[in-house]
Amino acid sequence: MIGSWLGQHWFAVALAVVYTSFLLAHARLGLRAGKTAAGFFIGNRGLGGAVIGVSFYATFASTNSYVGLAGKSYEYGLPWLTMAALMVIFCWLSWRIVAPRMRRFAAAWGSLTVPDFLAVRFGSVRVRVAAAAVIVFSCLLYLIAVFKGAGNLLQVFLGIPYQLAVIVTLGLIVMYTMLGGFVSVVRTDVLQGSLMVVGSILLFYFITSAAGGVGVIAELPNEPSRAHLVELNGAIPFVVLIGIALAGSLKLLVDPRQVTRFYGLKDEHSVRVGVWVAVIGILVIQFCLFPLGLYAHFLLDGVTDTDLVVPTLVNDPSVIPPLVGDFLVIAILAAAMSSLDSVLLVAASVASRDLLRRGRREASVVGGARLGVAGFAVVAAIVALNPPGGIVEITIFSGSLFAVCFVPTILLGLHWRRGNAAAALTAFGVGIAVLLGWLLAGLGDIVHEVFPALFASTVGYVVVSLRGRPVTEVRVASLFATTRTSHARAA
Repeated sequence: MIGSWLGQHWFAVALAVVYTSFLLAHARLGLRAGKTAAGFFIGNRGLGGAVIGVSFYATFASTNSYVGLAGKSYEYGLPWLTMAALMVIFCWLSWRIVAPRMRRFAAAWGSLTVPDFLAVRFGSVRVRVAAAAVIVFSCLLYLIAVFKGAGNLLQVFLGIPYQLAVIVTLGLIVMYTMLGGFVSVVRTDVLQGSLMVVGSILLFYFITSAAGGVGVIAELPNEPSRAHLVELNGAIPFVVLIGIALAGSLKLLVDPRQVTRFYGLKDEHSVRVGVWVAVIGILVIQFCLFPLGLYAHFLLDGVTDTDLVVPTLVNDPSVIPPLVGDFLVIAILAAAMSSLDSVLLVAASVASRDLLRRGRREASVVGGARLGVAGFAVVAAIVALNPPGGIVEITIFSGSLFAVCFVPTILLGLHWRRGNAAAALTAFGVGIAVLLGWLLAGLGDIVHEVFPALFASTVGYVVVSLRGRPVTEVRVASLFATTRTSHARAA
């Protein structure tokens, strides 16, 4: 049986060997660069815009996109593409309004993590700890979702139990992230990002061809059982769908795994290059993937778990030729790796540097982060063996947490001189309370919880900021003064 499978999927095995060798080679390079905290966490701020741009979209577009989000249009229909459009818009906004200042502020303050930045910006250890706790919890949720996506893919492709598929993913990701750190993660993202772009195009081409062509969607309104898929409020109220889309897209502005990419940029020119690489990558991938669930209606019947739509089609030789399917499995696995490594690195770095570090030596912080990579991966994999929900639901809740906590504190913190520790902590507390309260009250079917929670956290931040005094710490005051002077000269 094993011999038969190997004979059928020899190309996937060969690609997997080459891919794994590439990961190990870059883990070795990263090991040399990651001896210091700055090297392990952000690559010593020495990377160019093209590399960081690819890493940005590769980190964001994980198996959540290839498996969870792509399959969800089977249930939500054509309006689901709204989320893909918002992702492109927020990707561009992230590089325009967050990247330049975050790179400058983080470099000036020596910040290596998002809580590091917030601790200086708001002059508070409590803000550091609160932000770190939110990041660690949200990252764990996201890791669970990615493990589930990779597990579903390998389960269908390899014909192995789901639990074993999760364990295989765990071993591979820990192997190179633990050793190589940021440099290894970003360098491997270049290969993984390239595989992901090609893979998304191939998926779109073969699935739409098997379904009857791109224009076959026009037939959906003629079928009473599927007509709702092209209606604005057909499968789900559009206002709720917009909330889901915003929760999944806003994190492009403030998700620590995205924001810390900007820490590694070496100069302003790199920002101008990176924005176009990132936007084009996100645009191609998401607009190739998001419609796939719609086309699956012409290929699959009675789907109850939309997370299995893409894995099932990839493994169907009548839809996708075996050699192409082998390539796609590796491409989607690369998508999982590109997100898992980044989220693991962020969670472990934050836990070691911001939650546990109190006067520890730099070597201990790096060592703690390496151990944290393994620890977080194991915990997430264990939970993923019996996940608490679907991929989309888990990632959207994780994104909502990031949005309500960090949209006010990072966006306003970067662009508005006012703001202090009390304002930041108010945003965290009020935002999380409203988010959970709205969910527990069962109001999410009327208006998505991210809307009231984000409104409440932002209002809380602004009100407390206006009533209190801004941070007077010299590094903060001088940098805002320098920034205003630079804008005045440019004008």
